[in-house]
Formats: sequence, C-alpha cells, structure tokens
Amino acid sequence: MELSMLLDHSPGYRWAGAPDPRRAADEAAALESAGLDAVWVAETWGFDSPTIMGYLAARTERMKIGSAIVNVYSRTPALIAQTAAGLDALSGGRALLGLGASGPQVVEGWHGRPYDRPLGRTRETVELCRRIWRRETVDHHGITDMPLPPEKGGRHGKPLKILTRPVRPDIPVYVAALGPANVALTAEIADGWLPTLFLPEKAHQVWGEALARGTAARPAGLGPLQIVAGGLLAIGEDAAVVRDLARPHIALYVGGMGAVGKNFYHDLAVAYGYEKEARRIQELFLAGRKRDAAAAVPEEFCELMTLCGPEGYVRDRIEAFREAGVTMLNVTPVGPEPARLVETVKNWL
Repeated sequence: MELSMLLDHSPGYRWAGAPDPRRAADEAAALESAGLDAVWVAETWGFDSPTIMGYLAARTERMKIGSAIVNVYSRTPALIAQTAAGLDALSGGRALLGLGASGPQVVEGWHGRPYDRPLGRTRETVELCRRIWRRETVDHHGITDMPLPPEKGGRHGKPLKILTRPVRPDIPVYVAALGPANVALTAEIADGWLPTLFLPEKAHQVWGEALARGTAARPAGLGPLQIVAGGLLAIGEDAAVVRDLARPHIALYVGGMGAVGKNFYHDLAVAYGYEKEARRIQELFLAGRKRDAAAAVPEEFCELMTLCGPEGYVRDRIEAFREAGVTMLNVTPVGPEPARLVETVKNWL
C-alpha cells in the first residue's frame, strides 16, 4: 500500500483557506523525505490544480503528483491530455491524471457548461487522452466537441497529433466516481478510482456490485484497479477529537454540494444507511446553518472516514482500508509534526 496526501480547499481540512498555496505545497513537498509516495491536488472552484502540480514537480524528486480532480467539462480532452503530458515531462514521469464529472453545481454554476452525459464524456476523455499520449492522429467528432457551422468558419479543422513526445504513453488515469454506473465505468476503463467520503466497512454494500460489473469488462492489460481513499490522520491517546474536523467537510458535501434531489454525496450518505441524518444535514446546510449541519453529522460517519486515535487503533483503521481494497492510503495529517505522522504510518504499510 502506498501513502499519499491531499491538498484540499474544503472546510475542516489542513489546507483550508490557505492564503499562500506555495507554502502549503512546500509543506507537502517536505514530506517526500518522510516517505510520502504521492500528493493529490484538489481544484473544485479554488486555485487550479495543474499550476500547483507544476510547482510541486519542481520542488520534489520522487513523489507522484496527481489532480483530484480535473473535471471533464471545463477543458477539452485534448487540453487535458496536453496538460497531463506536460506535467509528466516536467516531473520525469510522475504525473497522475485524476478526472471526474464533478457535479451540476460546479459545472453549470461555476463553469457555465450544461451538465450532460457525464458517463459518455468521461469515457471519451479517457480514450482521447490515451490516443493523444500514444501520438495517434486525432480527428475528433464526439460528445465533447463543439463543432462550428460552416457559415462561422467550421471548415478548416485538420487531423493532428501532439507535437511533442510524451514521456509516457500510459500516464495513469484515475476517475472520481460515486454512482453505480460511474463506478462500473471506472472499474472498466480507469487505472484507478478516487472515491469520496469512503467508509471502508460500508464500501462493499454500496459499490461491490458496480465494481464487479465493471471489472468483468476490464481489459486485462490495465491490471488491477487501484483505489485511493483515506482521511484525516492523527495518532495519540487524545487524537480521537481530531475526527470532529471532518464534520464541516462532510456537511459541505452531503448538505451543500447540489440541490435537494440532485446531490451525489447526499445519495451516498443515504446508501451508507444515514438517510435521516443526511436529510437533516441538507436541511440545515441549505438554510445557512452550516455549524448545525456539521454538528448533525453522525459520529460513526466521522470515525469510519478517518484515522484518528491511539497507535493500535490507527493500525486497525489502516487494515480496514486495506481490506476494503484500498491500494493508496490518502491522508491529511493533523498536528504539529506531520512528517512524524507520515513516517510512522509509512513504516506500518
């Protein structure tokens, strides 16, 4: 099992509201010597991830650098492929491309694009990225293209292949997915899966069937699906209190990432068995009572999503994630000595 860290803008997390992303990136880069294998850079509607990933590529030598996530609506597949290839070249073959459909709130509200055909767009983007990295000539006409009518100059398109030669033709592609159809697609076509709000003890009941369906259609050449999941990390006799820092993050997603009836994270909480609690969190969050929404998050939800407690307890949590199929433990270390936390956990993996 590998160990990675998340740089996230969301409330309750270590990088939340960081006024200086360079300092946060420097702190993440400093953990390379402690054994950190990878860093994932969030984007949402904060700073773009490729810029920070490029800075991390210059500040590190060994660790992998991934986007978590670049959405498939705001950039064309060709630009996504170019960006990943550029980052891979700058880092000497250490880029990880994390993709996802995001959600209507971000895609329509922030990017001004219609949230349509998320599965088709994801499949098409992954396919085109791999074709471009193999330097195939691309003449793209599909879901994600925006053809111009002839009267507006749409006659001069030319099949092209990427000018530069990518360091790797097989940059690993990870897909963020929650719904059964999207998870099945991810298990079929992606190198890895980036689930959100992952509770290892409940993962199989929610996603087991979808993962099996996708795996049955998976090309043998892709190898086993890699799974990246984890949460807040704190070790100590009184470290359990750190779990409460996850509450604003969970409340934001379950309560505020979408409207009533159109929130994938709310649906996930219901699938986990927290239907009543999820409804209450959403009601409070959408009413502007964010602190009350955070307080309404079930204690069990916080506990299962994090790795906070005495040493033996954290070891048990790591094994729970491992048994759920997680191949890269993705943590956010909390405390004055993040390097010590990373080094300790790395020695346990």
